[in-house]
Amino acid sequence: MKHETELEVRTPAHFKALAHPFRHRLLFALGSGPATISQLAAALGAAKGTVAHHLKVLTEAGMVRTAHTRQVRGGTEQYHERAFRRLTGETVDAGATSALFGAVAEELAGDPDPLLHLRHLRLTPAQAQRLRATLDTLVGDAEEADADQPRYGVLVSLYRHGGPTQPGPSGR
Repeated sequence: MKHETELEVRTPAHFKALAHPFRHRLLFALGSGPATISQLAAALGAAKGTVAHHLKVLTEAGMVRTAHTRQVRGGTEQYHERAFRRLTGETVDAGATSALFGAVAEELAGDPDPLLHLRHLRLTPAQAQRLRATLDTLVGDAEEADADQPRYGVLVSLYRHGGPTQPGPSGR
């Protein structure tokens, strides 16, 4: 089943689904392809009940769906997949953002040499828009290698810094 390219985060169900770091980890894990509850539990070191609960929340939000099923020893095994390639959104929810950063921190903890930059720049609105478009294109157009290659996470954010402004060179 082919997933939509983008899912815009905008509904209360989306924000609820993204408000827990484990659900981000599930979405990261499903990025490599469909998986069963048992496979996800083993990969994430979690109980099957925990995985099932969080998958239900993601499914109700339209972020995860059943990719396919198969018959196994008197039962049906469901394979779950993400319903999108990437998330987008203009509205920022503090709880969802905190959960995302918590999940990313867990991902980074396993990488011995992560690349992470935080830089504050003074930009005009036009410069900020050009930078946003460039970053969006760079990430959106990145070519995926074959399935046997290692996976990398990419987190890109451009936000307006809400802290106190510093005076310019003239002292104003």
